[in-house]
Amino acid sequence: MSLKYLKGVPGICVAAVLALACLAGVGSLFVARSARDAKIPAFQSVRASYRASDAVLLDRHQEVIHALRTDDTARRLEWTRLADVSPSFLQTVVFVEDRRFFSHSGVDPRAFVSAFARNVTSGRLSGASTISMQVASIIDKTLKPKRVRRDLGQKWRQVLAAIALEKTWKKEEILEAYINLIYYRGELQGVRAASKGLFGKEPSGLTQLESSILASLITSPNATRERVALRSWGLAQKAGLQITRDDVDRKTGEALTSAYSITFETSLAPHVARIVLAPGCDRQVTTLDGRLQRFTLQSLRNNLASLRSRNVSDGAVMVVDNVTGDILAYVGNSGRTSSAVWMDGVRARRQAGSTLKPFLYGLAIEKGYLTASSILEDTPLSIMTPTGLYVPQNYDNQFRGNVSVRTALASSLNVPAVKTLLVAGLVPFVERLKELGFRSITEEPEFYGFSIALGSADIELYELVGAYRTLAMGGRRADMRLVKGASPSAQVRVMDEKAAFIISQILSDRESRAVTFGLENPLSTRFWTAVKTGTSKDMRDNWCVGFSGRYTAGVWVGNFSGEPMHDVSGISGAAPIWLEVMNFLHADVPSKGPKRPSGVTVAKVRFEKDMEPPREEFFLEGTQPVSTVRAHQIHQNARIVYPREGTLITIDPDIPDALQRVALRFEPRAGRFRWVLNDTDAGSDLPLFLWEPRRGSYILSIVDHRGSVVDSVNFVVR
Repeated sequence: MSLKYLKGVPGICVAAVLALACLAGVGSLFVARSARDAKIPAFQSVRASYRASDAVLLDRHQEVIHALRTDDTARRLEWTRLADVSPSFLQTVVFVEDRRFFSHSGVDPRAFVSAFARNVTSGRLSGASTISMQVASIIDKTLKPKRVRRDLGQKWRQVLAAIALEKTWKKEEILEAYINLIYYRGELQGVRAASKGLFGKEPSGLTQLESSILASLITSPNATRERVALRSWGLAQKAGLQITRDDVDRKTGEALTSAYSITFETSLAPHVARIVLAPGCDRQVTTLDGRLQRFTLQSLRNNLASLRSRNVSDGAVMVVDNVTGDILAYVGNSGRTSSAVWMDGVRARRQAGSTLKPFLYGLAIEKGYLTASSILEDTPLSIMTPTGLYVPQNYDNQFRGNVSVRTALASSLNVPAVKTLLVAGLVPFVERLKELGFRSITEEPEFYGFSIALGSADIELYELVGAYRTLAMGGRRADMRLVKGASPSAQVRVMDEKAAFIISQILSDRESRAVTFGLENPLSTRFWTAVKTGTSKDMRDNWCVGFSGRYTAGVWVGNFSGEPMHDVSGISGAAPIWLEVMNFLHADVPSKGPKRPSGVTVAKVRFEKDMEPPREEFFLEGTQPVSTVRAHQIHQNARIVYPREGTLITIDPDIPDALQRVALRFEPRAGRFRWVLNDTDAGSDLPLFLWEPRRGSYILSIVDHRGSVVDSVNFVVR
């Protein structure tokens, strides 16, 4: 039978001819040859080309840790095998859509005749499509209706395609493809998406009632709830299901009156998923450790819950393997308990607090300006700057007099840190931070000023962990990675290995940090670790970051809104989380401190007037003291702190000249250096000299008792 002989024949007659053709034998020679010519892909090919709309994130052990939607055209979950679907649903689908599915060869002649009888007055043939015909039209886009219904040519090709499908696919494969490829409700495609979205369960758990509702949706996916309930009730009666009308109304009301919701059992790394999963990527293996990620998230939630009364809502944690650079845990926030679930606290920029101090002291030790036993004055300090007087304070508003560099760093004293910046230099320190990977620090050094010694710069937890990993690696920096198998980046030395070792030893010193934190605190681990805390201005940010022989972990606690916390320090906020994570990492893994590198020597030191107890200290070779450590030994590194190089000073015309003064300052204050102005003795050797300004250009110097210039700056008065 050729389609050209059907042109011009009324629709009713066409239907009759097709029905008779099927009754006469769809297995005729012509139909068989035409069916053979139909191009039907293999079942395995169709299944392989299926893509879920949700990409899957895997941890380093191939465990699913997150799913993220990457396709907005439809909502599809993983392909579902027949064995994973409730038998009641399969029976109901066959009963509704194609009762003789398992006995026909792709076309049901009886269904054609029945459809013809029902539609004799309309002149159209509808309602006779078998499951095989529907699957054929899904996999062959040319068989899709061009308008509301298929035209005659499409209908004939659909018949041929269905017969060809039956010759190459098994019945079970056809049914499996059908339940996975059809739409059930709105954008829900496939039985798993429909079951999860409407009933919140896997398709293996579908009841008879739920099966009847889903089967009723196949014909009219977007029908009203009332119409779906009516169809489901009718289906239940025809199939003899033990379901009441009240059950149908209740269940359809629960499933269809609100937007669908698909939740996953595992949702551990939403921020990582958004970073590494892109459209077209259906799965990605990461460097994360699912077990550690799960523990870290729970630890963060538990500790934040205990801090809720102190106005703490948010936090973030990151863990990296020191050697490989693999990020093992990346928790951007606490999830459902966070004040802003979409915010990524690992990459959010917050004030660094005292966490930058190790890199400042490391720079000063590396340059030979200080040693771990050098004495710094922890006394009141005020520094004249172009924007006013800068007066740093310690966290507890107390001053401890003369302290060593070891004590100042380990106990996180603020004033000695600022004095160290005066010695090391603002510009070199900012440049060192950039070399360490702090890409958030983008402004000129003058923008940050001396307060950067106390962490006034905004940085990311990601950058901070990377910088401390550099310390752990002896001053060698390399990029970290989230994708498993990504090529490791080359290591670049940005910090002297010897200085990095000395700083690591100071940060691991339990006794030295006792001045501020006491001997028993969450920074004290039973295995070797080096750790630092930090708290930003007004207690808006709280940090704890440190490393063991194998891992580096960083924690931030605060509020994404920027609200201050109430009486929360690094010890009470971030440190307990850091300790729990480190204990988990080293439950059965030892941690040993770094080996002393060549060029670092150990020497016994004693301090003048017993400022600190005698001890063995680490030094760069050649910098160890030859006698008792005295407070003035740092004076060789004295600096003019005001005016700074290139300062422009303007005389105020409203103030009499005789009353105007400029405060010239040098540090350390205990030193005695003569002030020299344009090669002329200015008449003072005090660290604060009130000088009467005169218009002109000046070279200001300080000289020691031998007449050697220790430091000098140029400035202009107008």
